[in-house]
Amino acid sequence: MNIAIIFAGGTGQRCKTDSDIPKQFIEILGKPIIIHTLNIFQHHNEIDKIYIAIHPDYLEYMQELVKKHNLTKVKGIVKGGASGQESIFNALTLALKENSEQDIVLIHDGVRPILDNEVISKNIESVKKYGNAITCTNCHETVLVSINGLNPVHVPYRNNTYTAQAPQSFYLGEIIDAHLTLHKRQNPYENMIDSCTIFDYLGLKTYMVPGNRGNIKITTREDLYILKALIELRREEKQDFIVGRINEIK
Repeated sequence: MNIAIIFAGGTGQRCKTDSDIPKQFIEILGKPIIIHTLNIFQHHNEIDKIYIAIHPDYLEYMQELVKKHNLTKVKGIVKGGASGQESIFNALTLALKENSEQDIVLIHDGVRPILDNEVISKNIESVKKYGNAITCTNCHETVLVSINGLNPVHVPYRNNTYTAQAPQSFYLGEIIDAHLTLHKRQNPYENMIDSCTIFDYLGLKTYMVPGNRGNIKITTREDLYILKALIELRREEKQDFIVGRINEIK
């Protein structure tokens, strides 16, 4: 079983618009961002189930959206927590109640709606082969490491630097165990940015798979314009492909 865990429990303070709605519900070309994201997993033939962690104030609204857009693979919606990792843990906990520890979970941001199908398949393949998968892309700019935000203390060789994206994928039982180990700390999720960070903190080895560069996380208002352009471009490419196939058949 391959399960998508979609977390969107935040309010998007850095991406506020005039409507003041959380960024995951901002409509782009007629659909909320989170619906664009969920549709990727809904229509992927290797994904069996989807669980969503959503901001508590928008739980009923999310349930309505799932019905409206006929997202039949969604099997559960839970309330998000105080942090992204708490939201993920809440969704993982529900998934564990209804599935096996040996099932694969792909953890993905609700506001990363430009994900290639091939990346999902590569994540599943990597988990089966190595035990986990961290979606990454090469850095195309120089990375600076700074403590004070003023002076760089280290400049890594750019060819050795990558950015971690999503999905980040694991066996359900192993990622749950990692979270439970963190819960022994006083502040379990302090400085735990993502699942990759958790595994690194616990000294667990992770394996990278190549992602697609358009798979941006919507964080600021500027990202909304980029997202709209990317979706429109993909629609044009799909239409061109369909027209091309029709012409071949003729």
